[in-house]
Amino acid sequence: MVQVSSDLSASDGELVRMARSGQTDAYAELVRRWSTCVLAVCHARVRCGSTAEDLAQETLLRGFRDLGSLTSPDKFGPWLRAIAHRVCLDWLKSKQTKQRSFTELSADGRAENFVSAGNDTAATVILADELERLMHEVQSLSDSLCEVLMLFYYQEMTYRDIADLLGISTATVNARLTRARAALRERLSQSPR
Repeated sequence: MVQVSSDLSASDGELVRMARSGQTDAYAELVRRWSTCVLAVCHARVRCGSTAEDLAQETLLRGFRDLGSLTSPDKFGPWLRAIAHRVCLDWLKSKQTKQRSFTELSADGRAENFVSAGNDTAATVILADELERLMHEVQSLSDSLCEVLMLFYYQEMTYRDIADLLGISTATVNARLTRARAALRERLSQSPR
């Protein structure tokens, strides 16, 4: 078996072909390359970190299972993003009629857990409230704006890395980030708590 980790310069297409021939290390490298993008896609669609992580794992598993159906190995990234979109749509459709209880929300690790991790001062409560408000506004952005924002701020990716990952230009990344920041400034200034 060829060790993929020693040759990180292999293209996605080469890694797909290697994975199809039974070299599981090749798929592990594809996962390393694309998991950040898949997670961002899922988070932008479902707006919940823990759910997005579960759906990203489901996406990567489906990708591995369906690797034989990929007709153009060099298009692995867009193909995997399409799987992520379908996984999220399936999840959203199955959850349309189910409402989440308050106890499920607090189990998400949101503001309640943030407050309990620090001291119980008024400043901590205010900070947690503002953080929750900001995340609510981020999650209310369009999918494309939320996705770029999450990759830039949470994954600390560069414009070039985001552009390569999403198959868009750096100018488009810049435009989306600019629109996202402007929308957040406007929303946060207009809706005080």
